[in-house]
Amino acid sequence: MKKNLSILSLSLVALMLSCSPSVKILGSWTGPSTPAEGYSNLFVTALTDNILARQMVETDLDNLLMEEGVNAESSFDILPPGFKSDGVDKEEVLRKIRELGTDAILTVAVLDQTNETRYVPGSTMYSPMGYGYYGRFWGYYNYYNPVMYDPGYYTTDKKYYLEANLYDAQTEELVWSSQSETTNPSSIETFSRSFSTTIINQLIKDGLIAK
Repeated sequence: MKKNLSILSLSLVALMLSCSPSVKILGSWTGPSTPAEGYSNLFVTALTDNILARQMVETDLDNLLMEEGVNAESSFDILPPGFKSDGVDKEEVLRKIRELGTDAILTVAVLDQTNETRYVPGSTMYSPMGYGYYGRFWGYYNYYNPVMYDPGYYTTDKKYYLEANLYDAQTEELVWSSQSETTNPSSIETFSRSFSTTIINQLIKDGLIAK
């Protein structure tokens, strides 16, 4: 299990370094215990051991939440790089999170990664011949080929499946979850911004955050 988590954790890095970003929500779920007014103070953590990836995702989520009038805190001060819980420190960690005024905890993790190869068909364009010096065979043959062909090719799409969960800070209960698909991200910056925007928009749509 730890090996699989490590592989998926590294996938978050590969995900950020792969061509034009496409992020879409595959589905979202809202639990029955969600407060009617939504949450207004979120603690944000990306579950990856890559510091750069974690920092960028958390920072973008924090900034976008604050643009919507929602308080947000990154996890670095409480869950520093390399932090490994032994279970005993659970209450201490939760106490620190709650002392920030947090009413919900947002987590992000990579669930899976796939490579899909597809064929991109070529195109053929016919150019009709006119008259003049290339209206005869040799001129035609020697000067101009009326058929222009762009050959097809195979390409591989990299797809990553991510999960974002929202937990009530007091009860630790899961109150919201979404799964998203990201295809061919071009860079850390473009992925992080696009993903974060998609997640925040979905939280607003589902009524989980209060402006």
